[in-house]
Amino acid sequence: MSNGDIFLGETIGTAILILFGAGVCAAVTLRFSKARAAGWVVIAFGWGFAVLAGAYTAAPLSGGHLNPAVTVGVAVDSGVWDTVPVYVAGQMVGAFLGAVLAWLTYYAQFAANADAEHAQPTLGIFSTAPEIRSPAANLTTEVIATVALVLPILAFGRNDGIGVGQIPGMDAGIYGSGISILLVSLLVVGIGLSLGGPTGYAINPARDLGPRLAHAVLPIPNKGGSDWGYAWIPVVGPLIGGALAGCVFTLAF
Repeated sequence: MSNGDIFLGETIGTAILILFGAGVCAAVTLRFSKARAAGWVVIAFGWGFAVLAGAYTAAPLSGGHLNPAVTVGVAVDSGVWDTVPVYVAGQMVGAFLGAVLAWLTYYAQFAANADAEHAQPTLGIFSTAPEIRSPAANLTTEVIATVALVLPILAFGRNDGIGVGQIPGMDAGIYGSGISILLVSLLVVGIGLSLGGPTGYAINPARDLGPRLAHAVLPIPNKGGSDWGYAWIPVVGPLIGGALAGCVFTLAF
């Protein structure tokens, strides 16, 4: 696959990922949304479906990483680093665009936030935040949750018992078969339900940083701050987790 295909695939796929993911967070959070207060289980499944849609869309072009932590884990395992900047650039651009699309989808609901009496912070729709702010604990949570994501993804790509054939036009890549993407989507739901409580499970630097940038620049009334003091944790933690998963996989498998 060419660098152009990689960039385009990751941009489109990550935009779809964030459109669905930020979309479900907006649906559950915003006033005047039909899904308001639907709860954490809905959010976890929404993010799983987001991965499903984004990865299947991107797979024929780029393999569908959609996550710098996955890209780093693959590079650590394979030793191939030359395309990493292209993957990450596409993921960051796509994450920003997806957040903007989610904002446009819920524009009227965001505009209703101008009512000062009922205004609410909106950062949680776009990015993650810890329930208990403890940098060491929060970083550890993100590292562990990301290892729990990337290590199985690497294993899926090498498991002959998974899948019933390749996605048309897709190199085997990290998934090995089309059915693996479905399994990764379910894995993301499981991580959300089991490990997502402490920090909101970024497990993806682009997923957190791109939408956080969008939140900072979008004209959302009474939106609150973008919490840049915390922003390094959902970037550094997943990158460490992705690298650790790549090392473990290389040594163990």
